[in-house]
Amino acid sequence: MISTVIFDMDGVIIDSEPIYFEVEQKLFREVGLELTREEHSKYVGRSDLWKKVTEKHELDIDIDEIHKKEKSQYFNILSTSFDDGPIKGVAEVIESLHSRGITLVLASSSEMKIIELVLTKFDLIKYFDLRISGDELATSKPHPEIFLKAAEMAGSKPENCLVIEDSANGVNAAKAANMKCIGFRNPNSGDQNLSTADWIINSFDEFKLERFNNIHSY
Repeated sequence: MISTVIFDMDGVIIDSEPIYFEVEQKLFREVGLELTREEHSKYVGRSDLWKKVTEKHELDIDIDEIHKKEKSQYFNILSTSFDDGPIKGVAEVIESLHSRGITLVLASSSEMKIIELVLTKFDLIKYFDLRISGDELATSKPHPEIFLKAAEMAGSKPENCLVIEDSANGVNAAKAANMKCIGFRNPNSGDQNLSTADWIINSFDEFKLERFNNIHSY
């Protein structure tokens, strides 16, 4: 039985991946790098993007400084001009799960300041007593550390956890953690291979609670 549901944030709760793409593409250009949308999409869900990009393209940059710059620009956009609200249907799913006594965890690659801004701005923080930022961990998705830590915080076994993710890195991390996983196909998250997920949905309107604990059969 599923006792804990772990939500990713960017691309699952809010449609913010386009903001990340915009901010990161601007910063890529500033450091003299032209990155295709296809390659850029491979880093969705990772908190170590700048480390990986710097290693691959042999960039001579201060990773901590540019990562700090990215987070600052992203936070400013979210706090001042992002008013789209949660992705259609996700707030209703969150409320329904909470009302059933399911433990909800927010596990995102974004920094904690951004996580709390989003949850507070859209009145969802009351549903997530447990929140974890991949920005504070030693390893990034697709490594399972963030989800194993989330299960530990919730006092749940991995096999009793369900993860909802929009990226290939996130789905692969969930499966590596031995958890059930729903892949949410968000077209704004780039071309993501969600094939290893237990169940792929195109809209949260497809999420049916009666299927919840029988997800392996769908």
